[in-house]
Amino acid sequence: MPERKVPGTAAGAHFKKASDERWYRHTEVLFRQLVDDDLGCASYLIGDEAAGEAVVVDPAYAIEPYLEEAERSGVRIGHVLETHTHADHVSGHGRLALEHDVPVAIHALAEAEFPCEPLEDGDEIRVGSIPIHVLHTPGHRPEHCCFLVEGHLLTGDSLLIGDAARPDLAIEATEGAEALFHSLQRLTELPDETEVDPGHTGGSLCASGLTVDKTSTIGSERRTNHALSISGVQEFVAHSASIAAPRPPTVERVVALNRGPFLAAQPPLAELDAVRGQLLDVRSAGAYASGHAAGAINIPLDGSSVGTKAGFVLDHDEPITVHASSRDDAEQAAARLYAVGLLEVAGYVLELASPERLEPIGIEELEALLDQDAVEVLDVREKDERDEGYIPGSRHIPYRLVRAYRDELANGRPVVTICNTGARAGVAASVLAAEGIPARPVLDGGVDDWQKRGNTLTAFRRCGSG
Repeated sequence: MPERKVPGTAAGAHFKKASDERWYRHTEVLFRQLVDDDLGCASYLIGDEAAGEAVVVDPAYAIEPYLEEAERSGVRIGHVLETHTHADHVSGHGRLALEHDVPVAIHALAEAEFPCEPLEDGDEIRVGSIPIHVLHTPGHRPEHCCFLVEGHLLTGDSLLIGDAARPDLAIEATEGAEALFHSLQRLTELPDETEVDPGHTGGSLCASGLTVDKTSTIGSERRTNHALSISGVQEFVAHSASIAAPRPPTVERVVALNRGPFLAAQPPLAELDAVRGQLLDVRSAGAYASGHAAGAINIPLDGSSVGTKAGFVLDHDEPITVHASSRDDAEQAAARLYAVGLLEVAGYVLELASPERLEPIGIEELEALLDQDAVEVLDVREKDERDEGYIPGSRHIPYRLVRAYRDELANGRPVVTICNTGARAGVAASVLAAEGIPARPVLDGGVDDWQKRGNTLTAFRRCGSG
């Protein structure tokens, strides 16, 4: 491992942002943030260009971007630093170790089952001449650490932009929240100008209330982050317990993969002559509606959070066949499945008999059908979204749960699915169609568009409201 020392006060640094990319330079320092927008996860490449050395912090399973960036910058990745054992996505530390002989470092409380170098609070790791200070910050998980380097604080899944990470993915929520509260208090003691570089951005299920910003500062977060405005541990515990984001169903699977023996790259994706197992159609919602195979579930590759949605609606133990428009699309879809621990991808098909149709519905037609009480409307958003306002008389079933209600919905009454933009409505309708329940999704629009046409919404009235 690079030289380790007891840290002193981190030296300040002046960085210059070049173009619109996340590049920072201080003489020979390389600092690069790489974000997987599908998962809302951020990784970091930090290097000493003069020494030709670098580390990767929290690599995703798709390690190619780090290798390409390192090659462009003329540095060699010599270490992986993990802030913690990730619960929402598969890490790339195994691939870097197996394919490039890169050692991995993580706190001992992770109880890793792979060869690793244990991190401790107060360690200093040197990458060339660059010191990286280790701060043990338990809460999100017991082993969680932050890394302070050249004025940047890599916060992993502790302090995020606009909120703090959820504490219920590894241990009992109250215990996790208490530890996280004290860890956050420690981080707020850093100088205001310290840049906050989180492990998650908007779109992650590891917290709610995140902003679209990918970086911030300690000073800014101290002023605006609600989690940091809470002064008492019990109040913070209550705040953490109110997290509305659903718990990813792949948590146990992903943690086991990340804690266990190194996970190698998956074999090349094969083109199949016939469907094996369940069928995932990743073509556009319009293409799926125009014709799809019986039983296919549609999660368009051109949408957001493809891996997360797949984790909620697919069978984790059954092989997956991907129906795509091209081999490239199939490989992208497989990569997003691998990222959330769905490794049983049997292969892909490009040409498939598509006798089934799905008939989308527009807001105007929906209005007419509701006036006639001729349909059942399913609001497939999450509870916090619905609480802001919903179509009167609509039923709330999040898209990820509609399969569980198939027997209740198989009553002959036409079903319409709706969300904010049409993306989850389409997924929900495809899940119902796969269960033999015809459903019509609002694909072009959603609840906001209903209101914009002059229709009223019902808002959830909390206890004590006027």
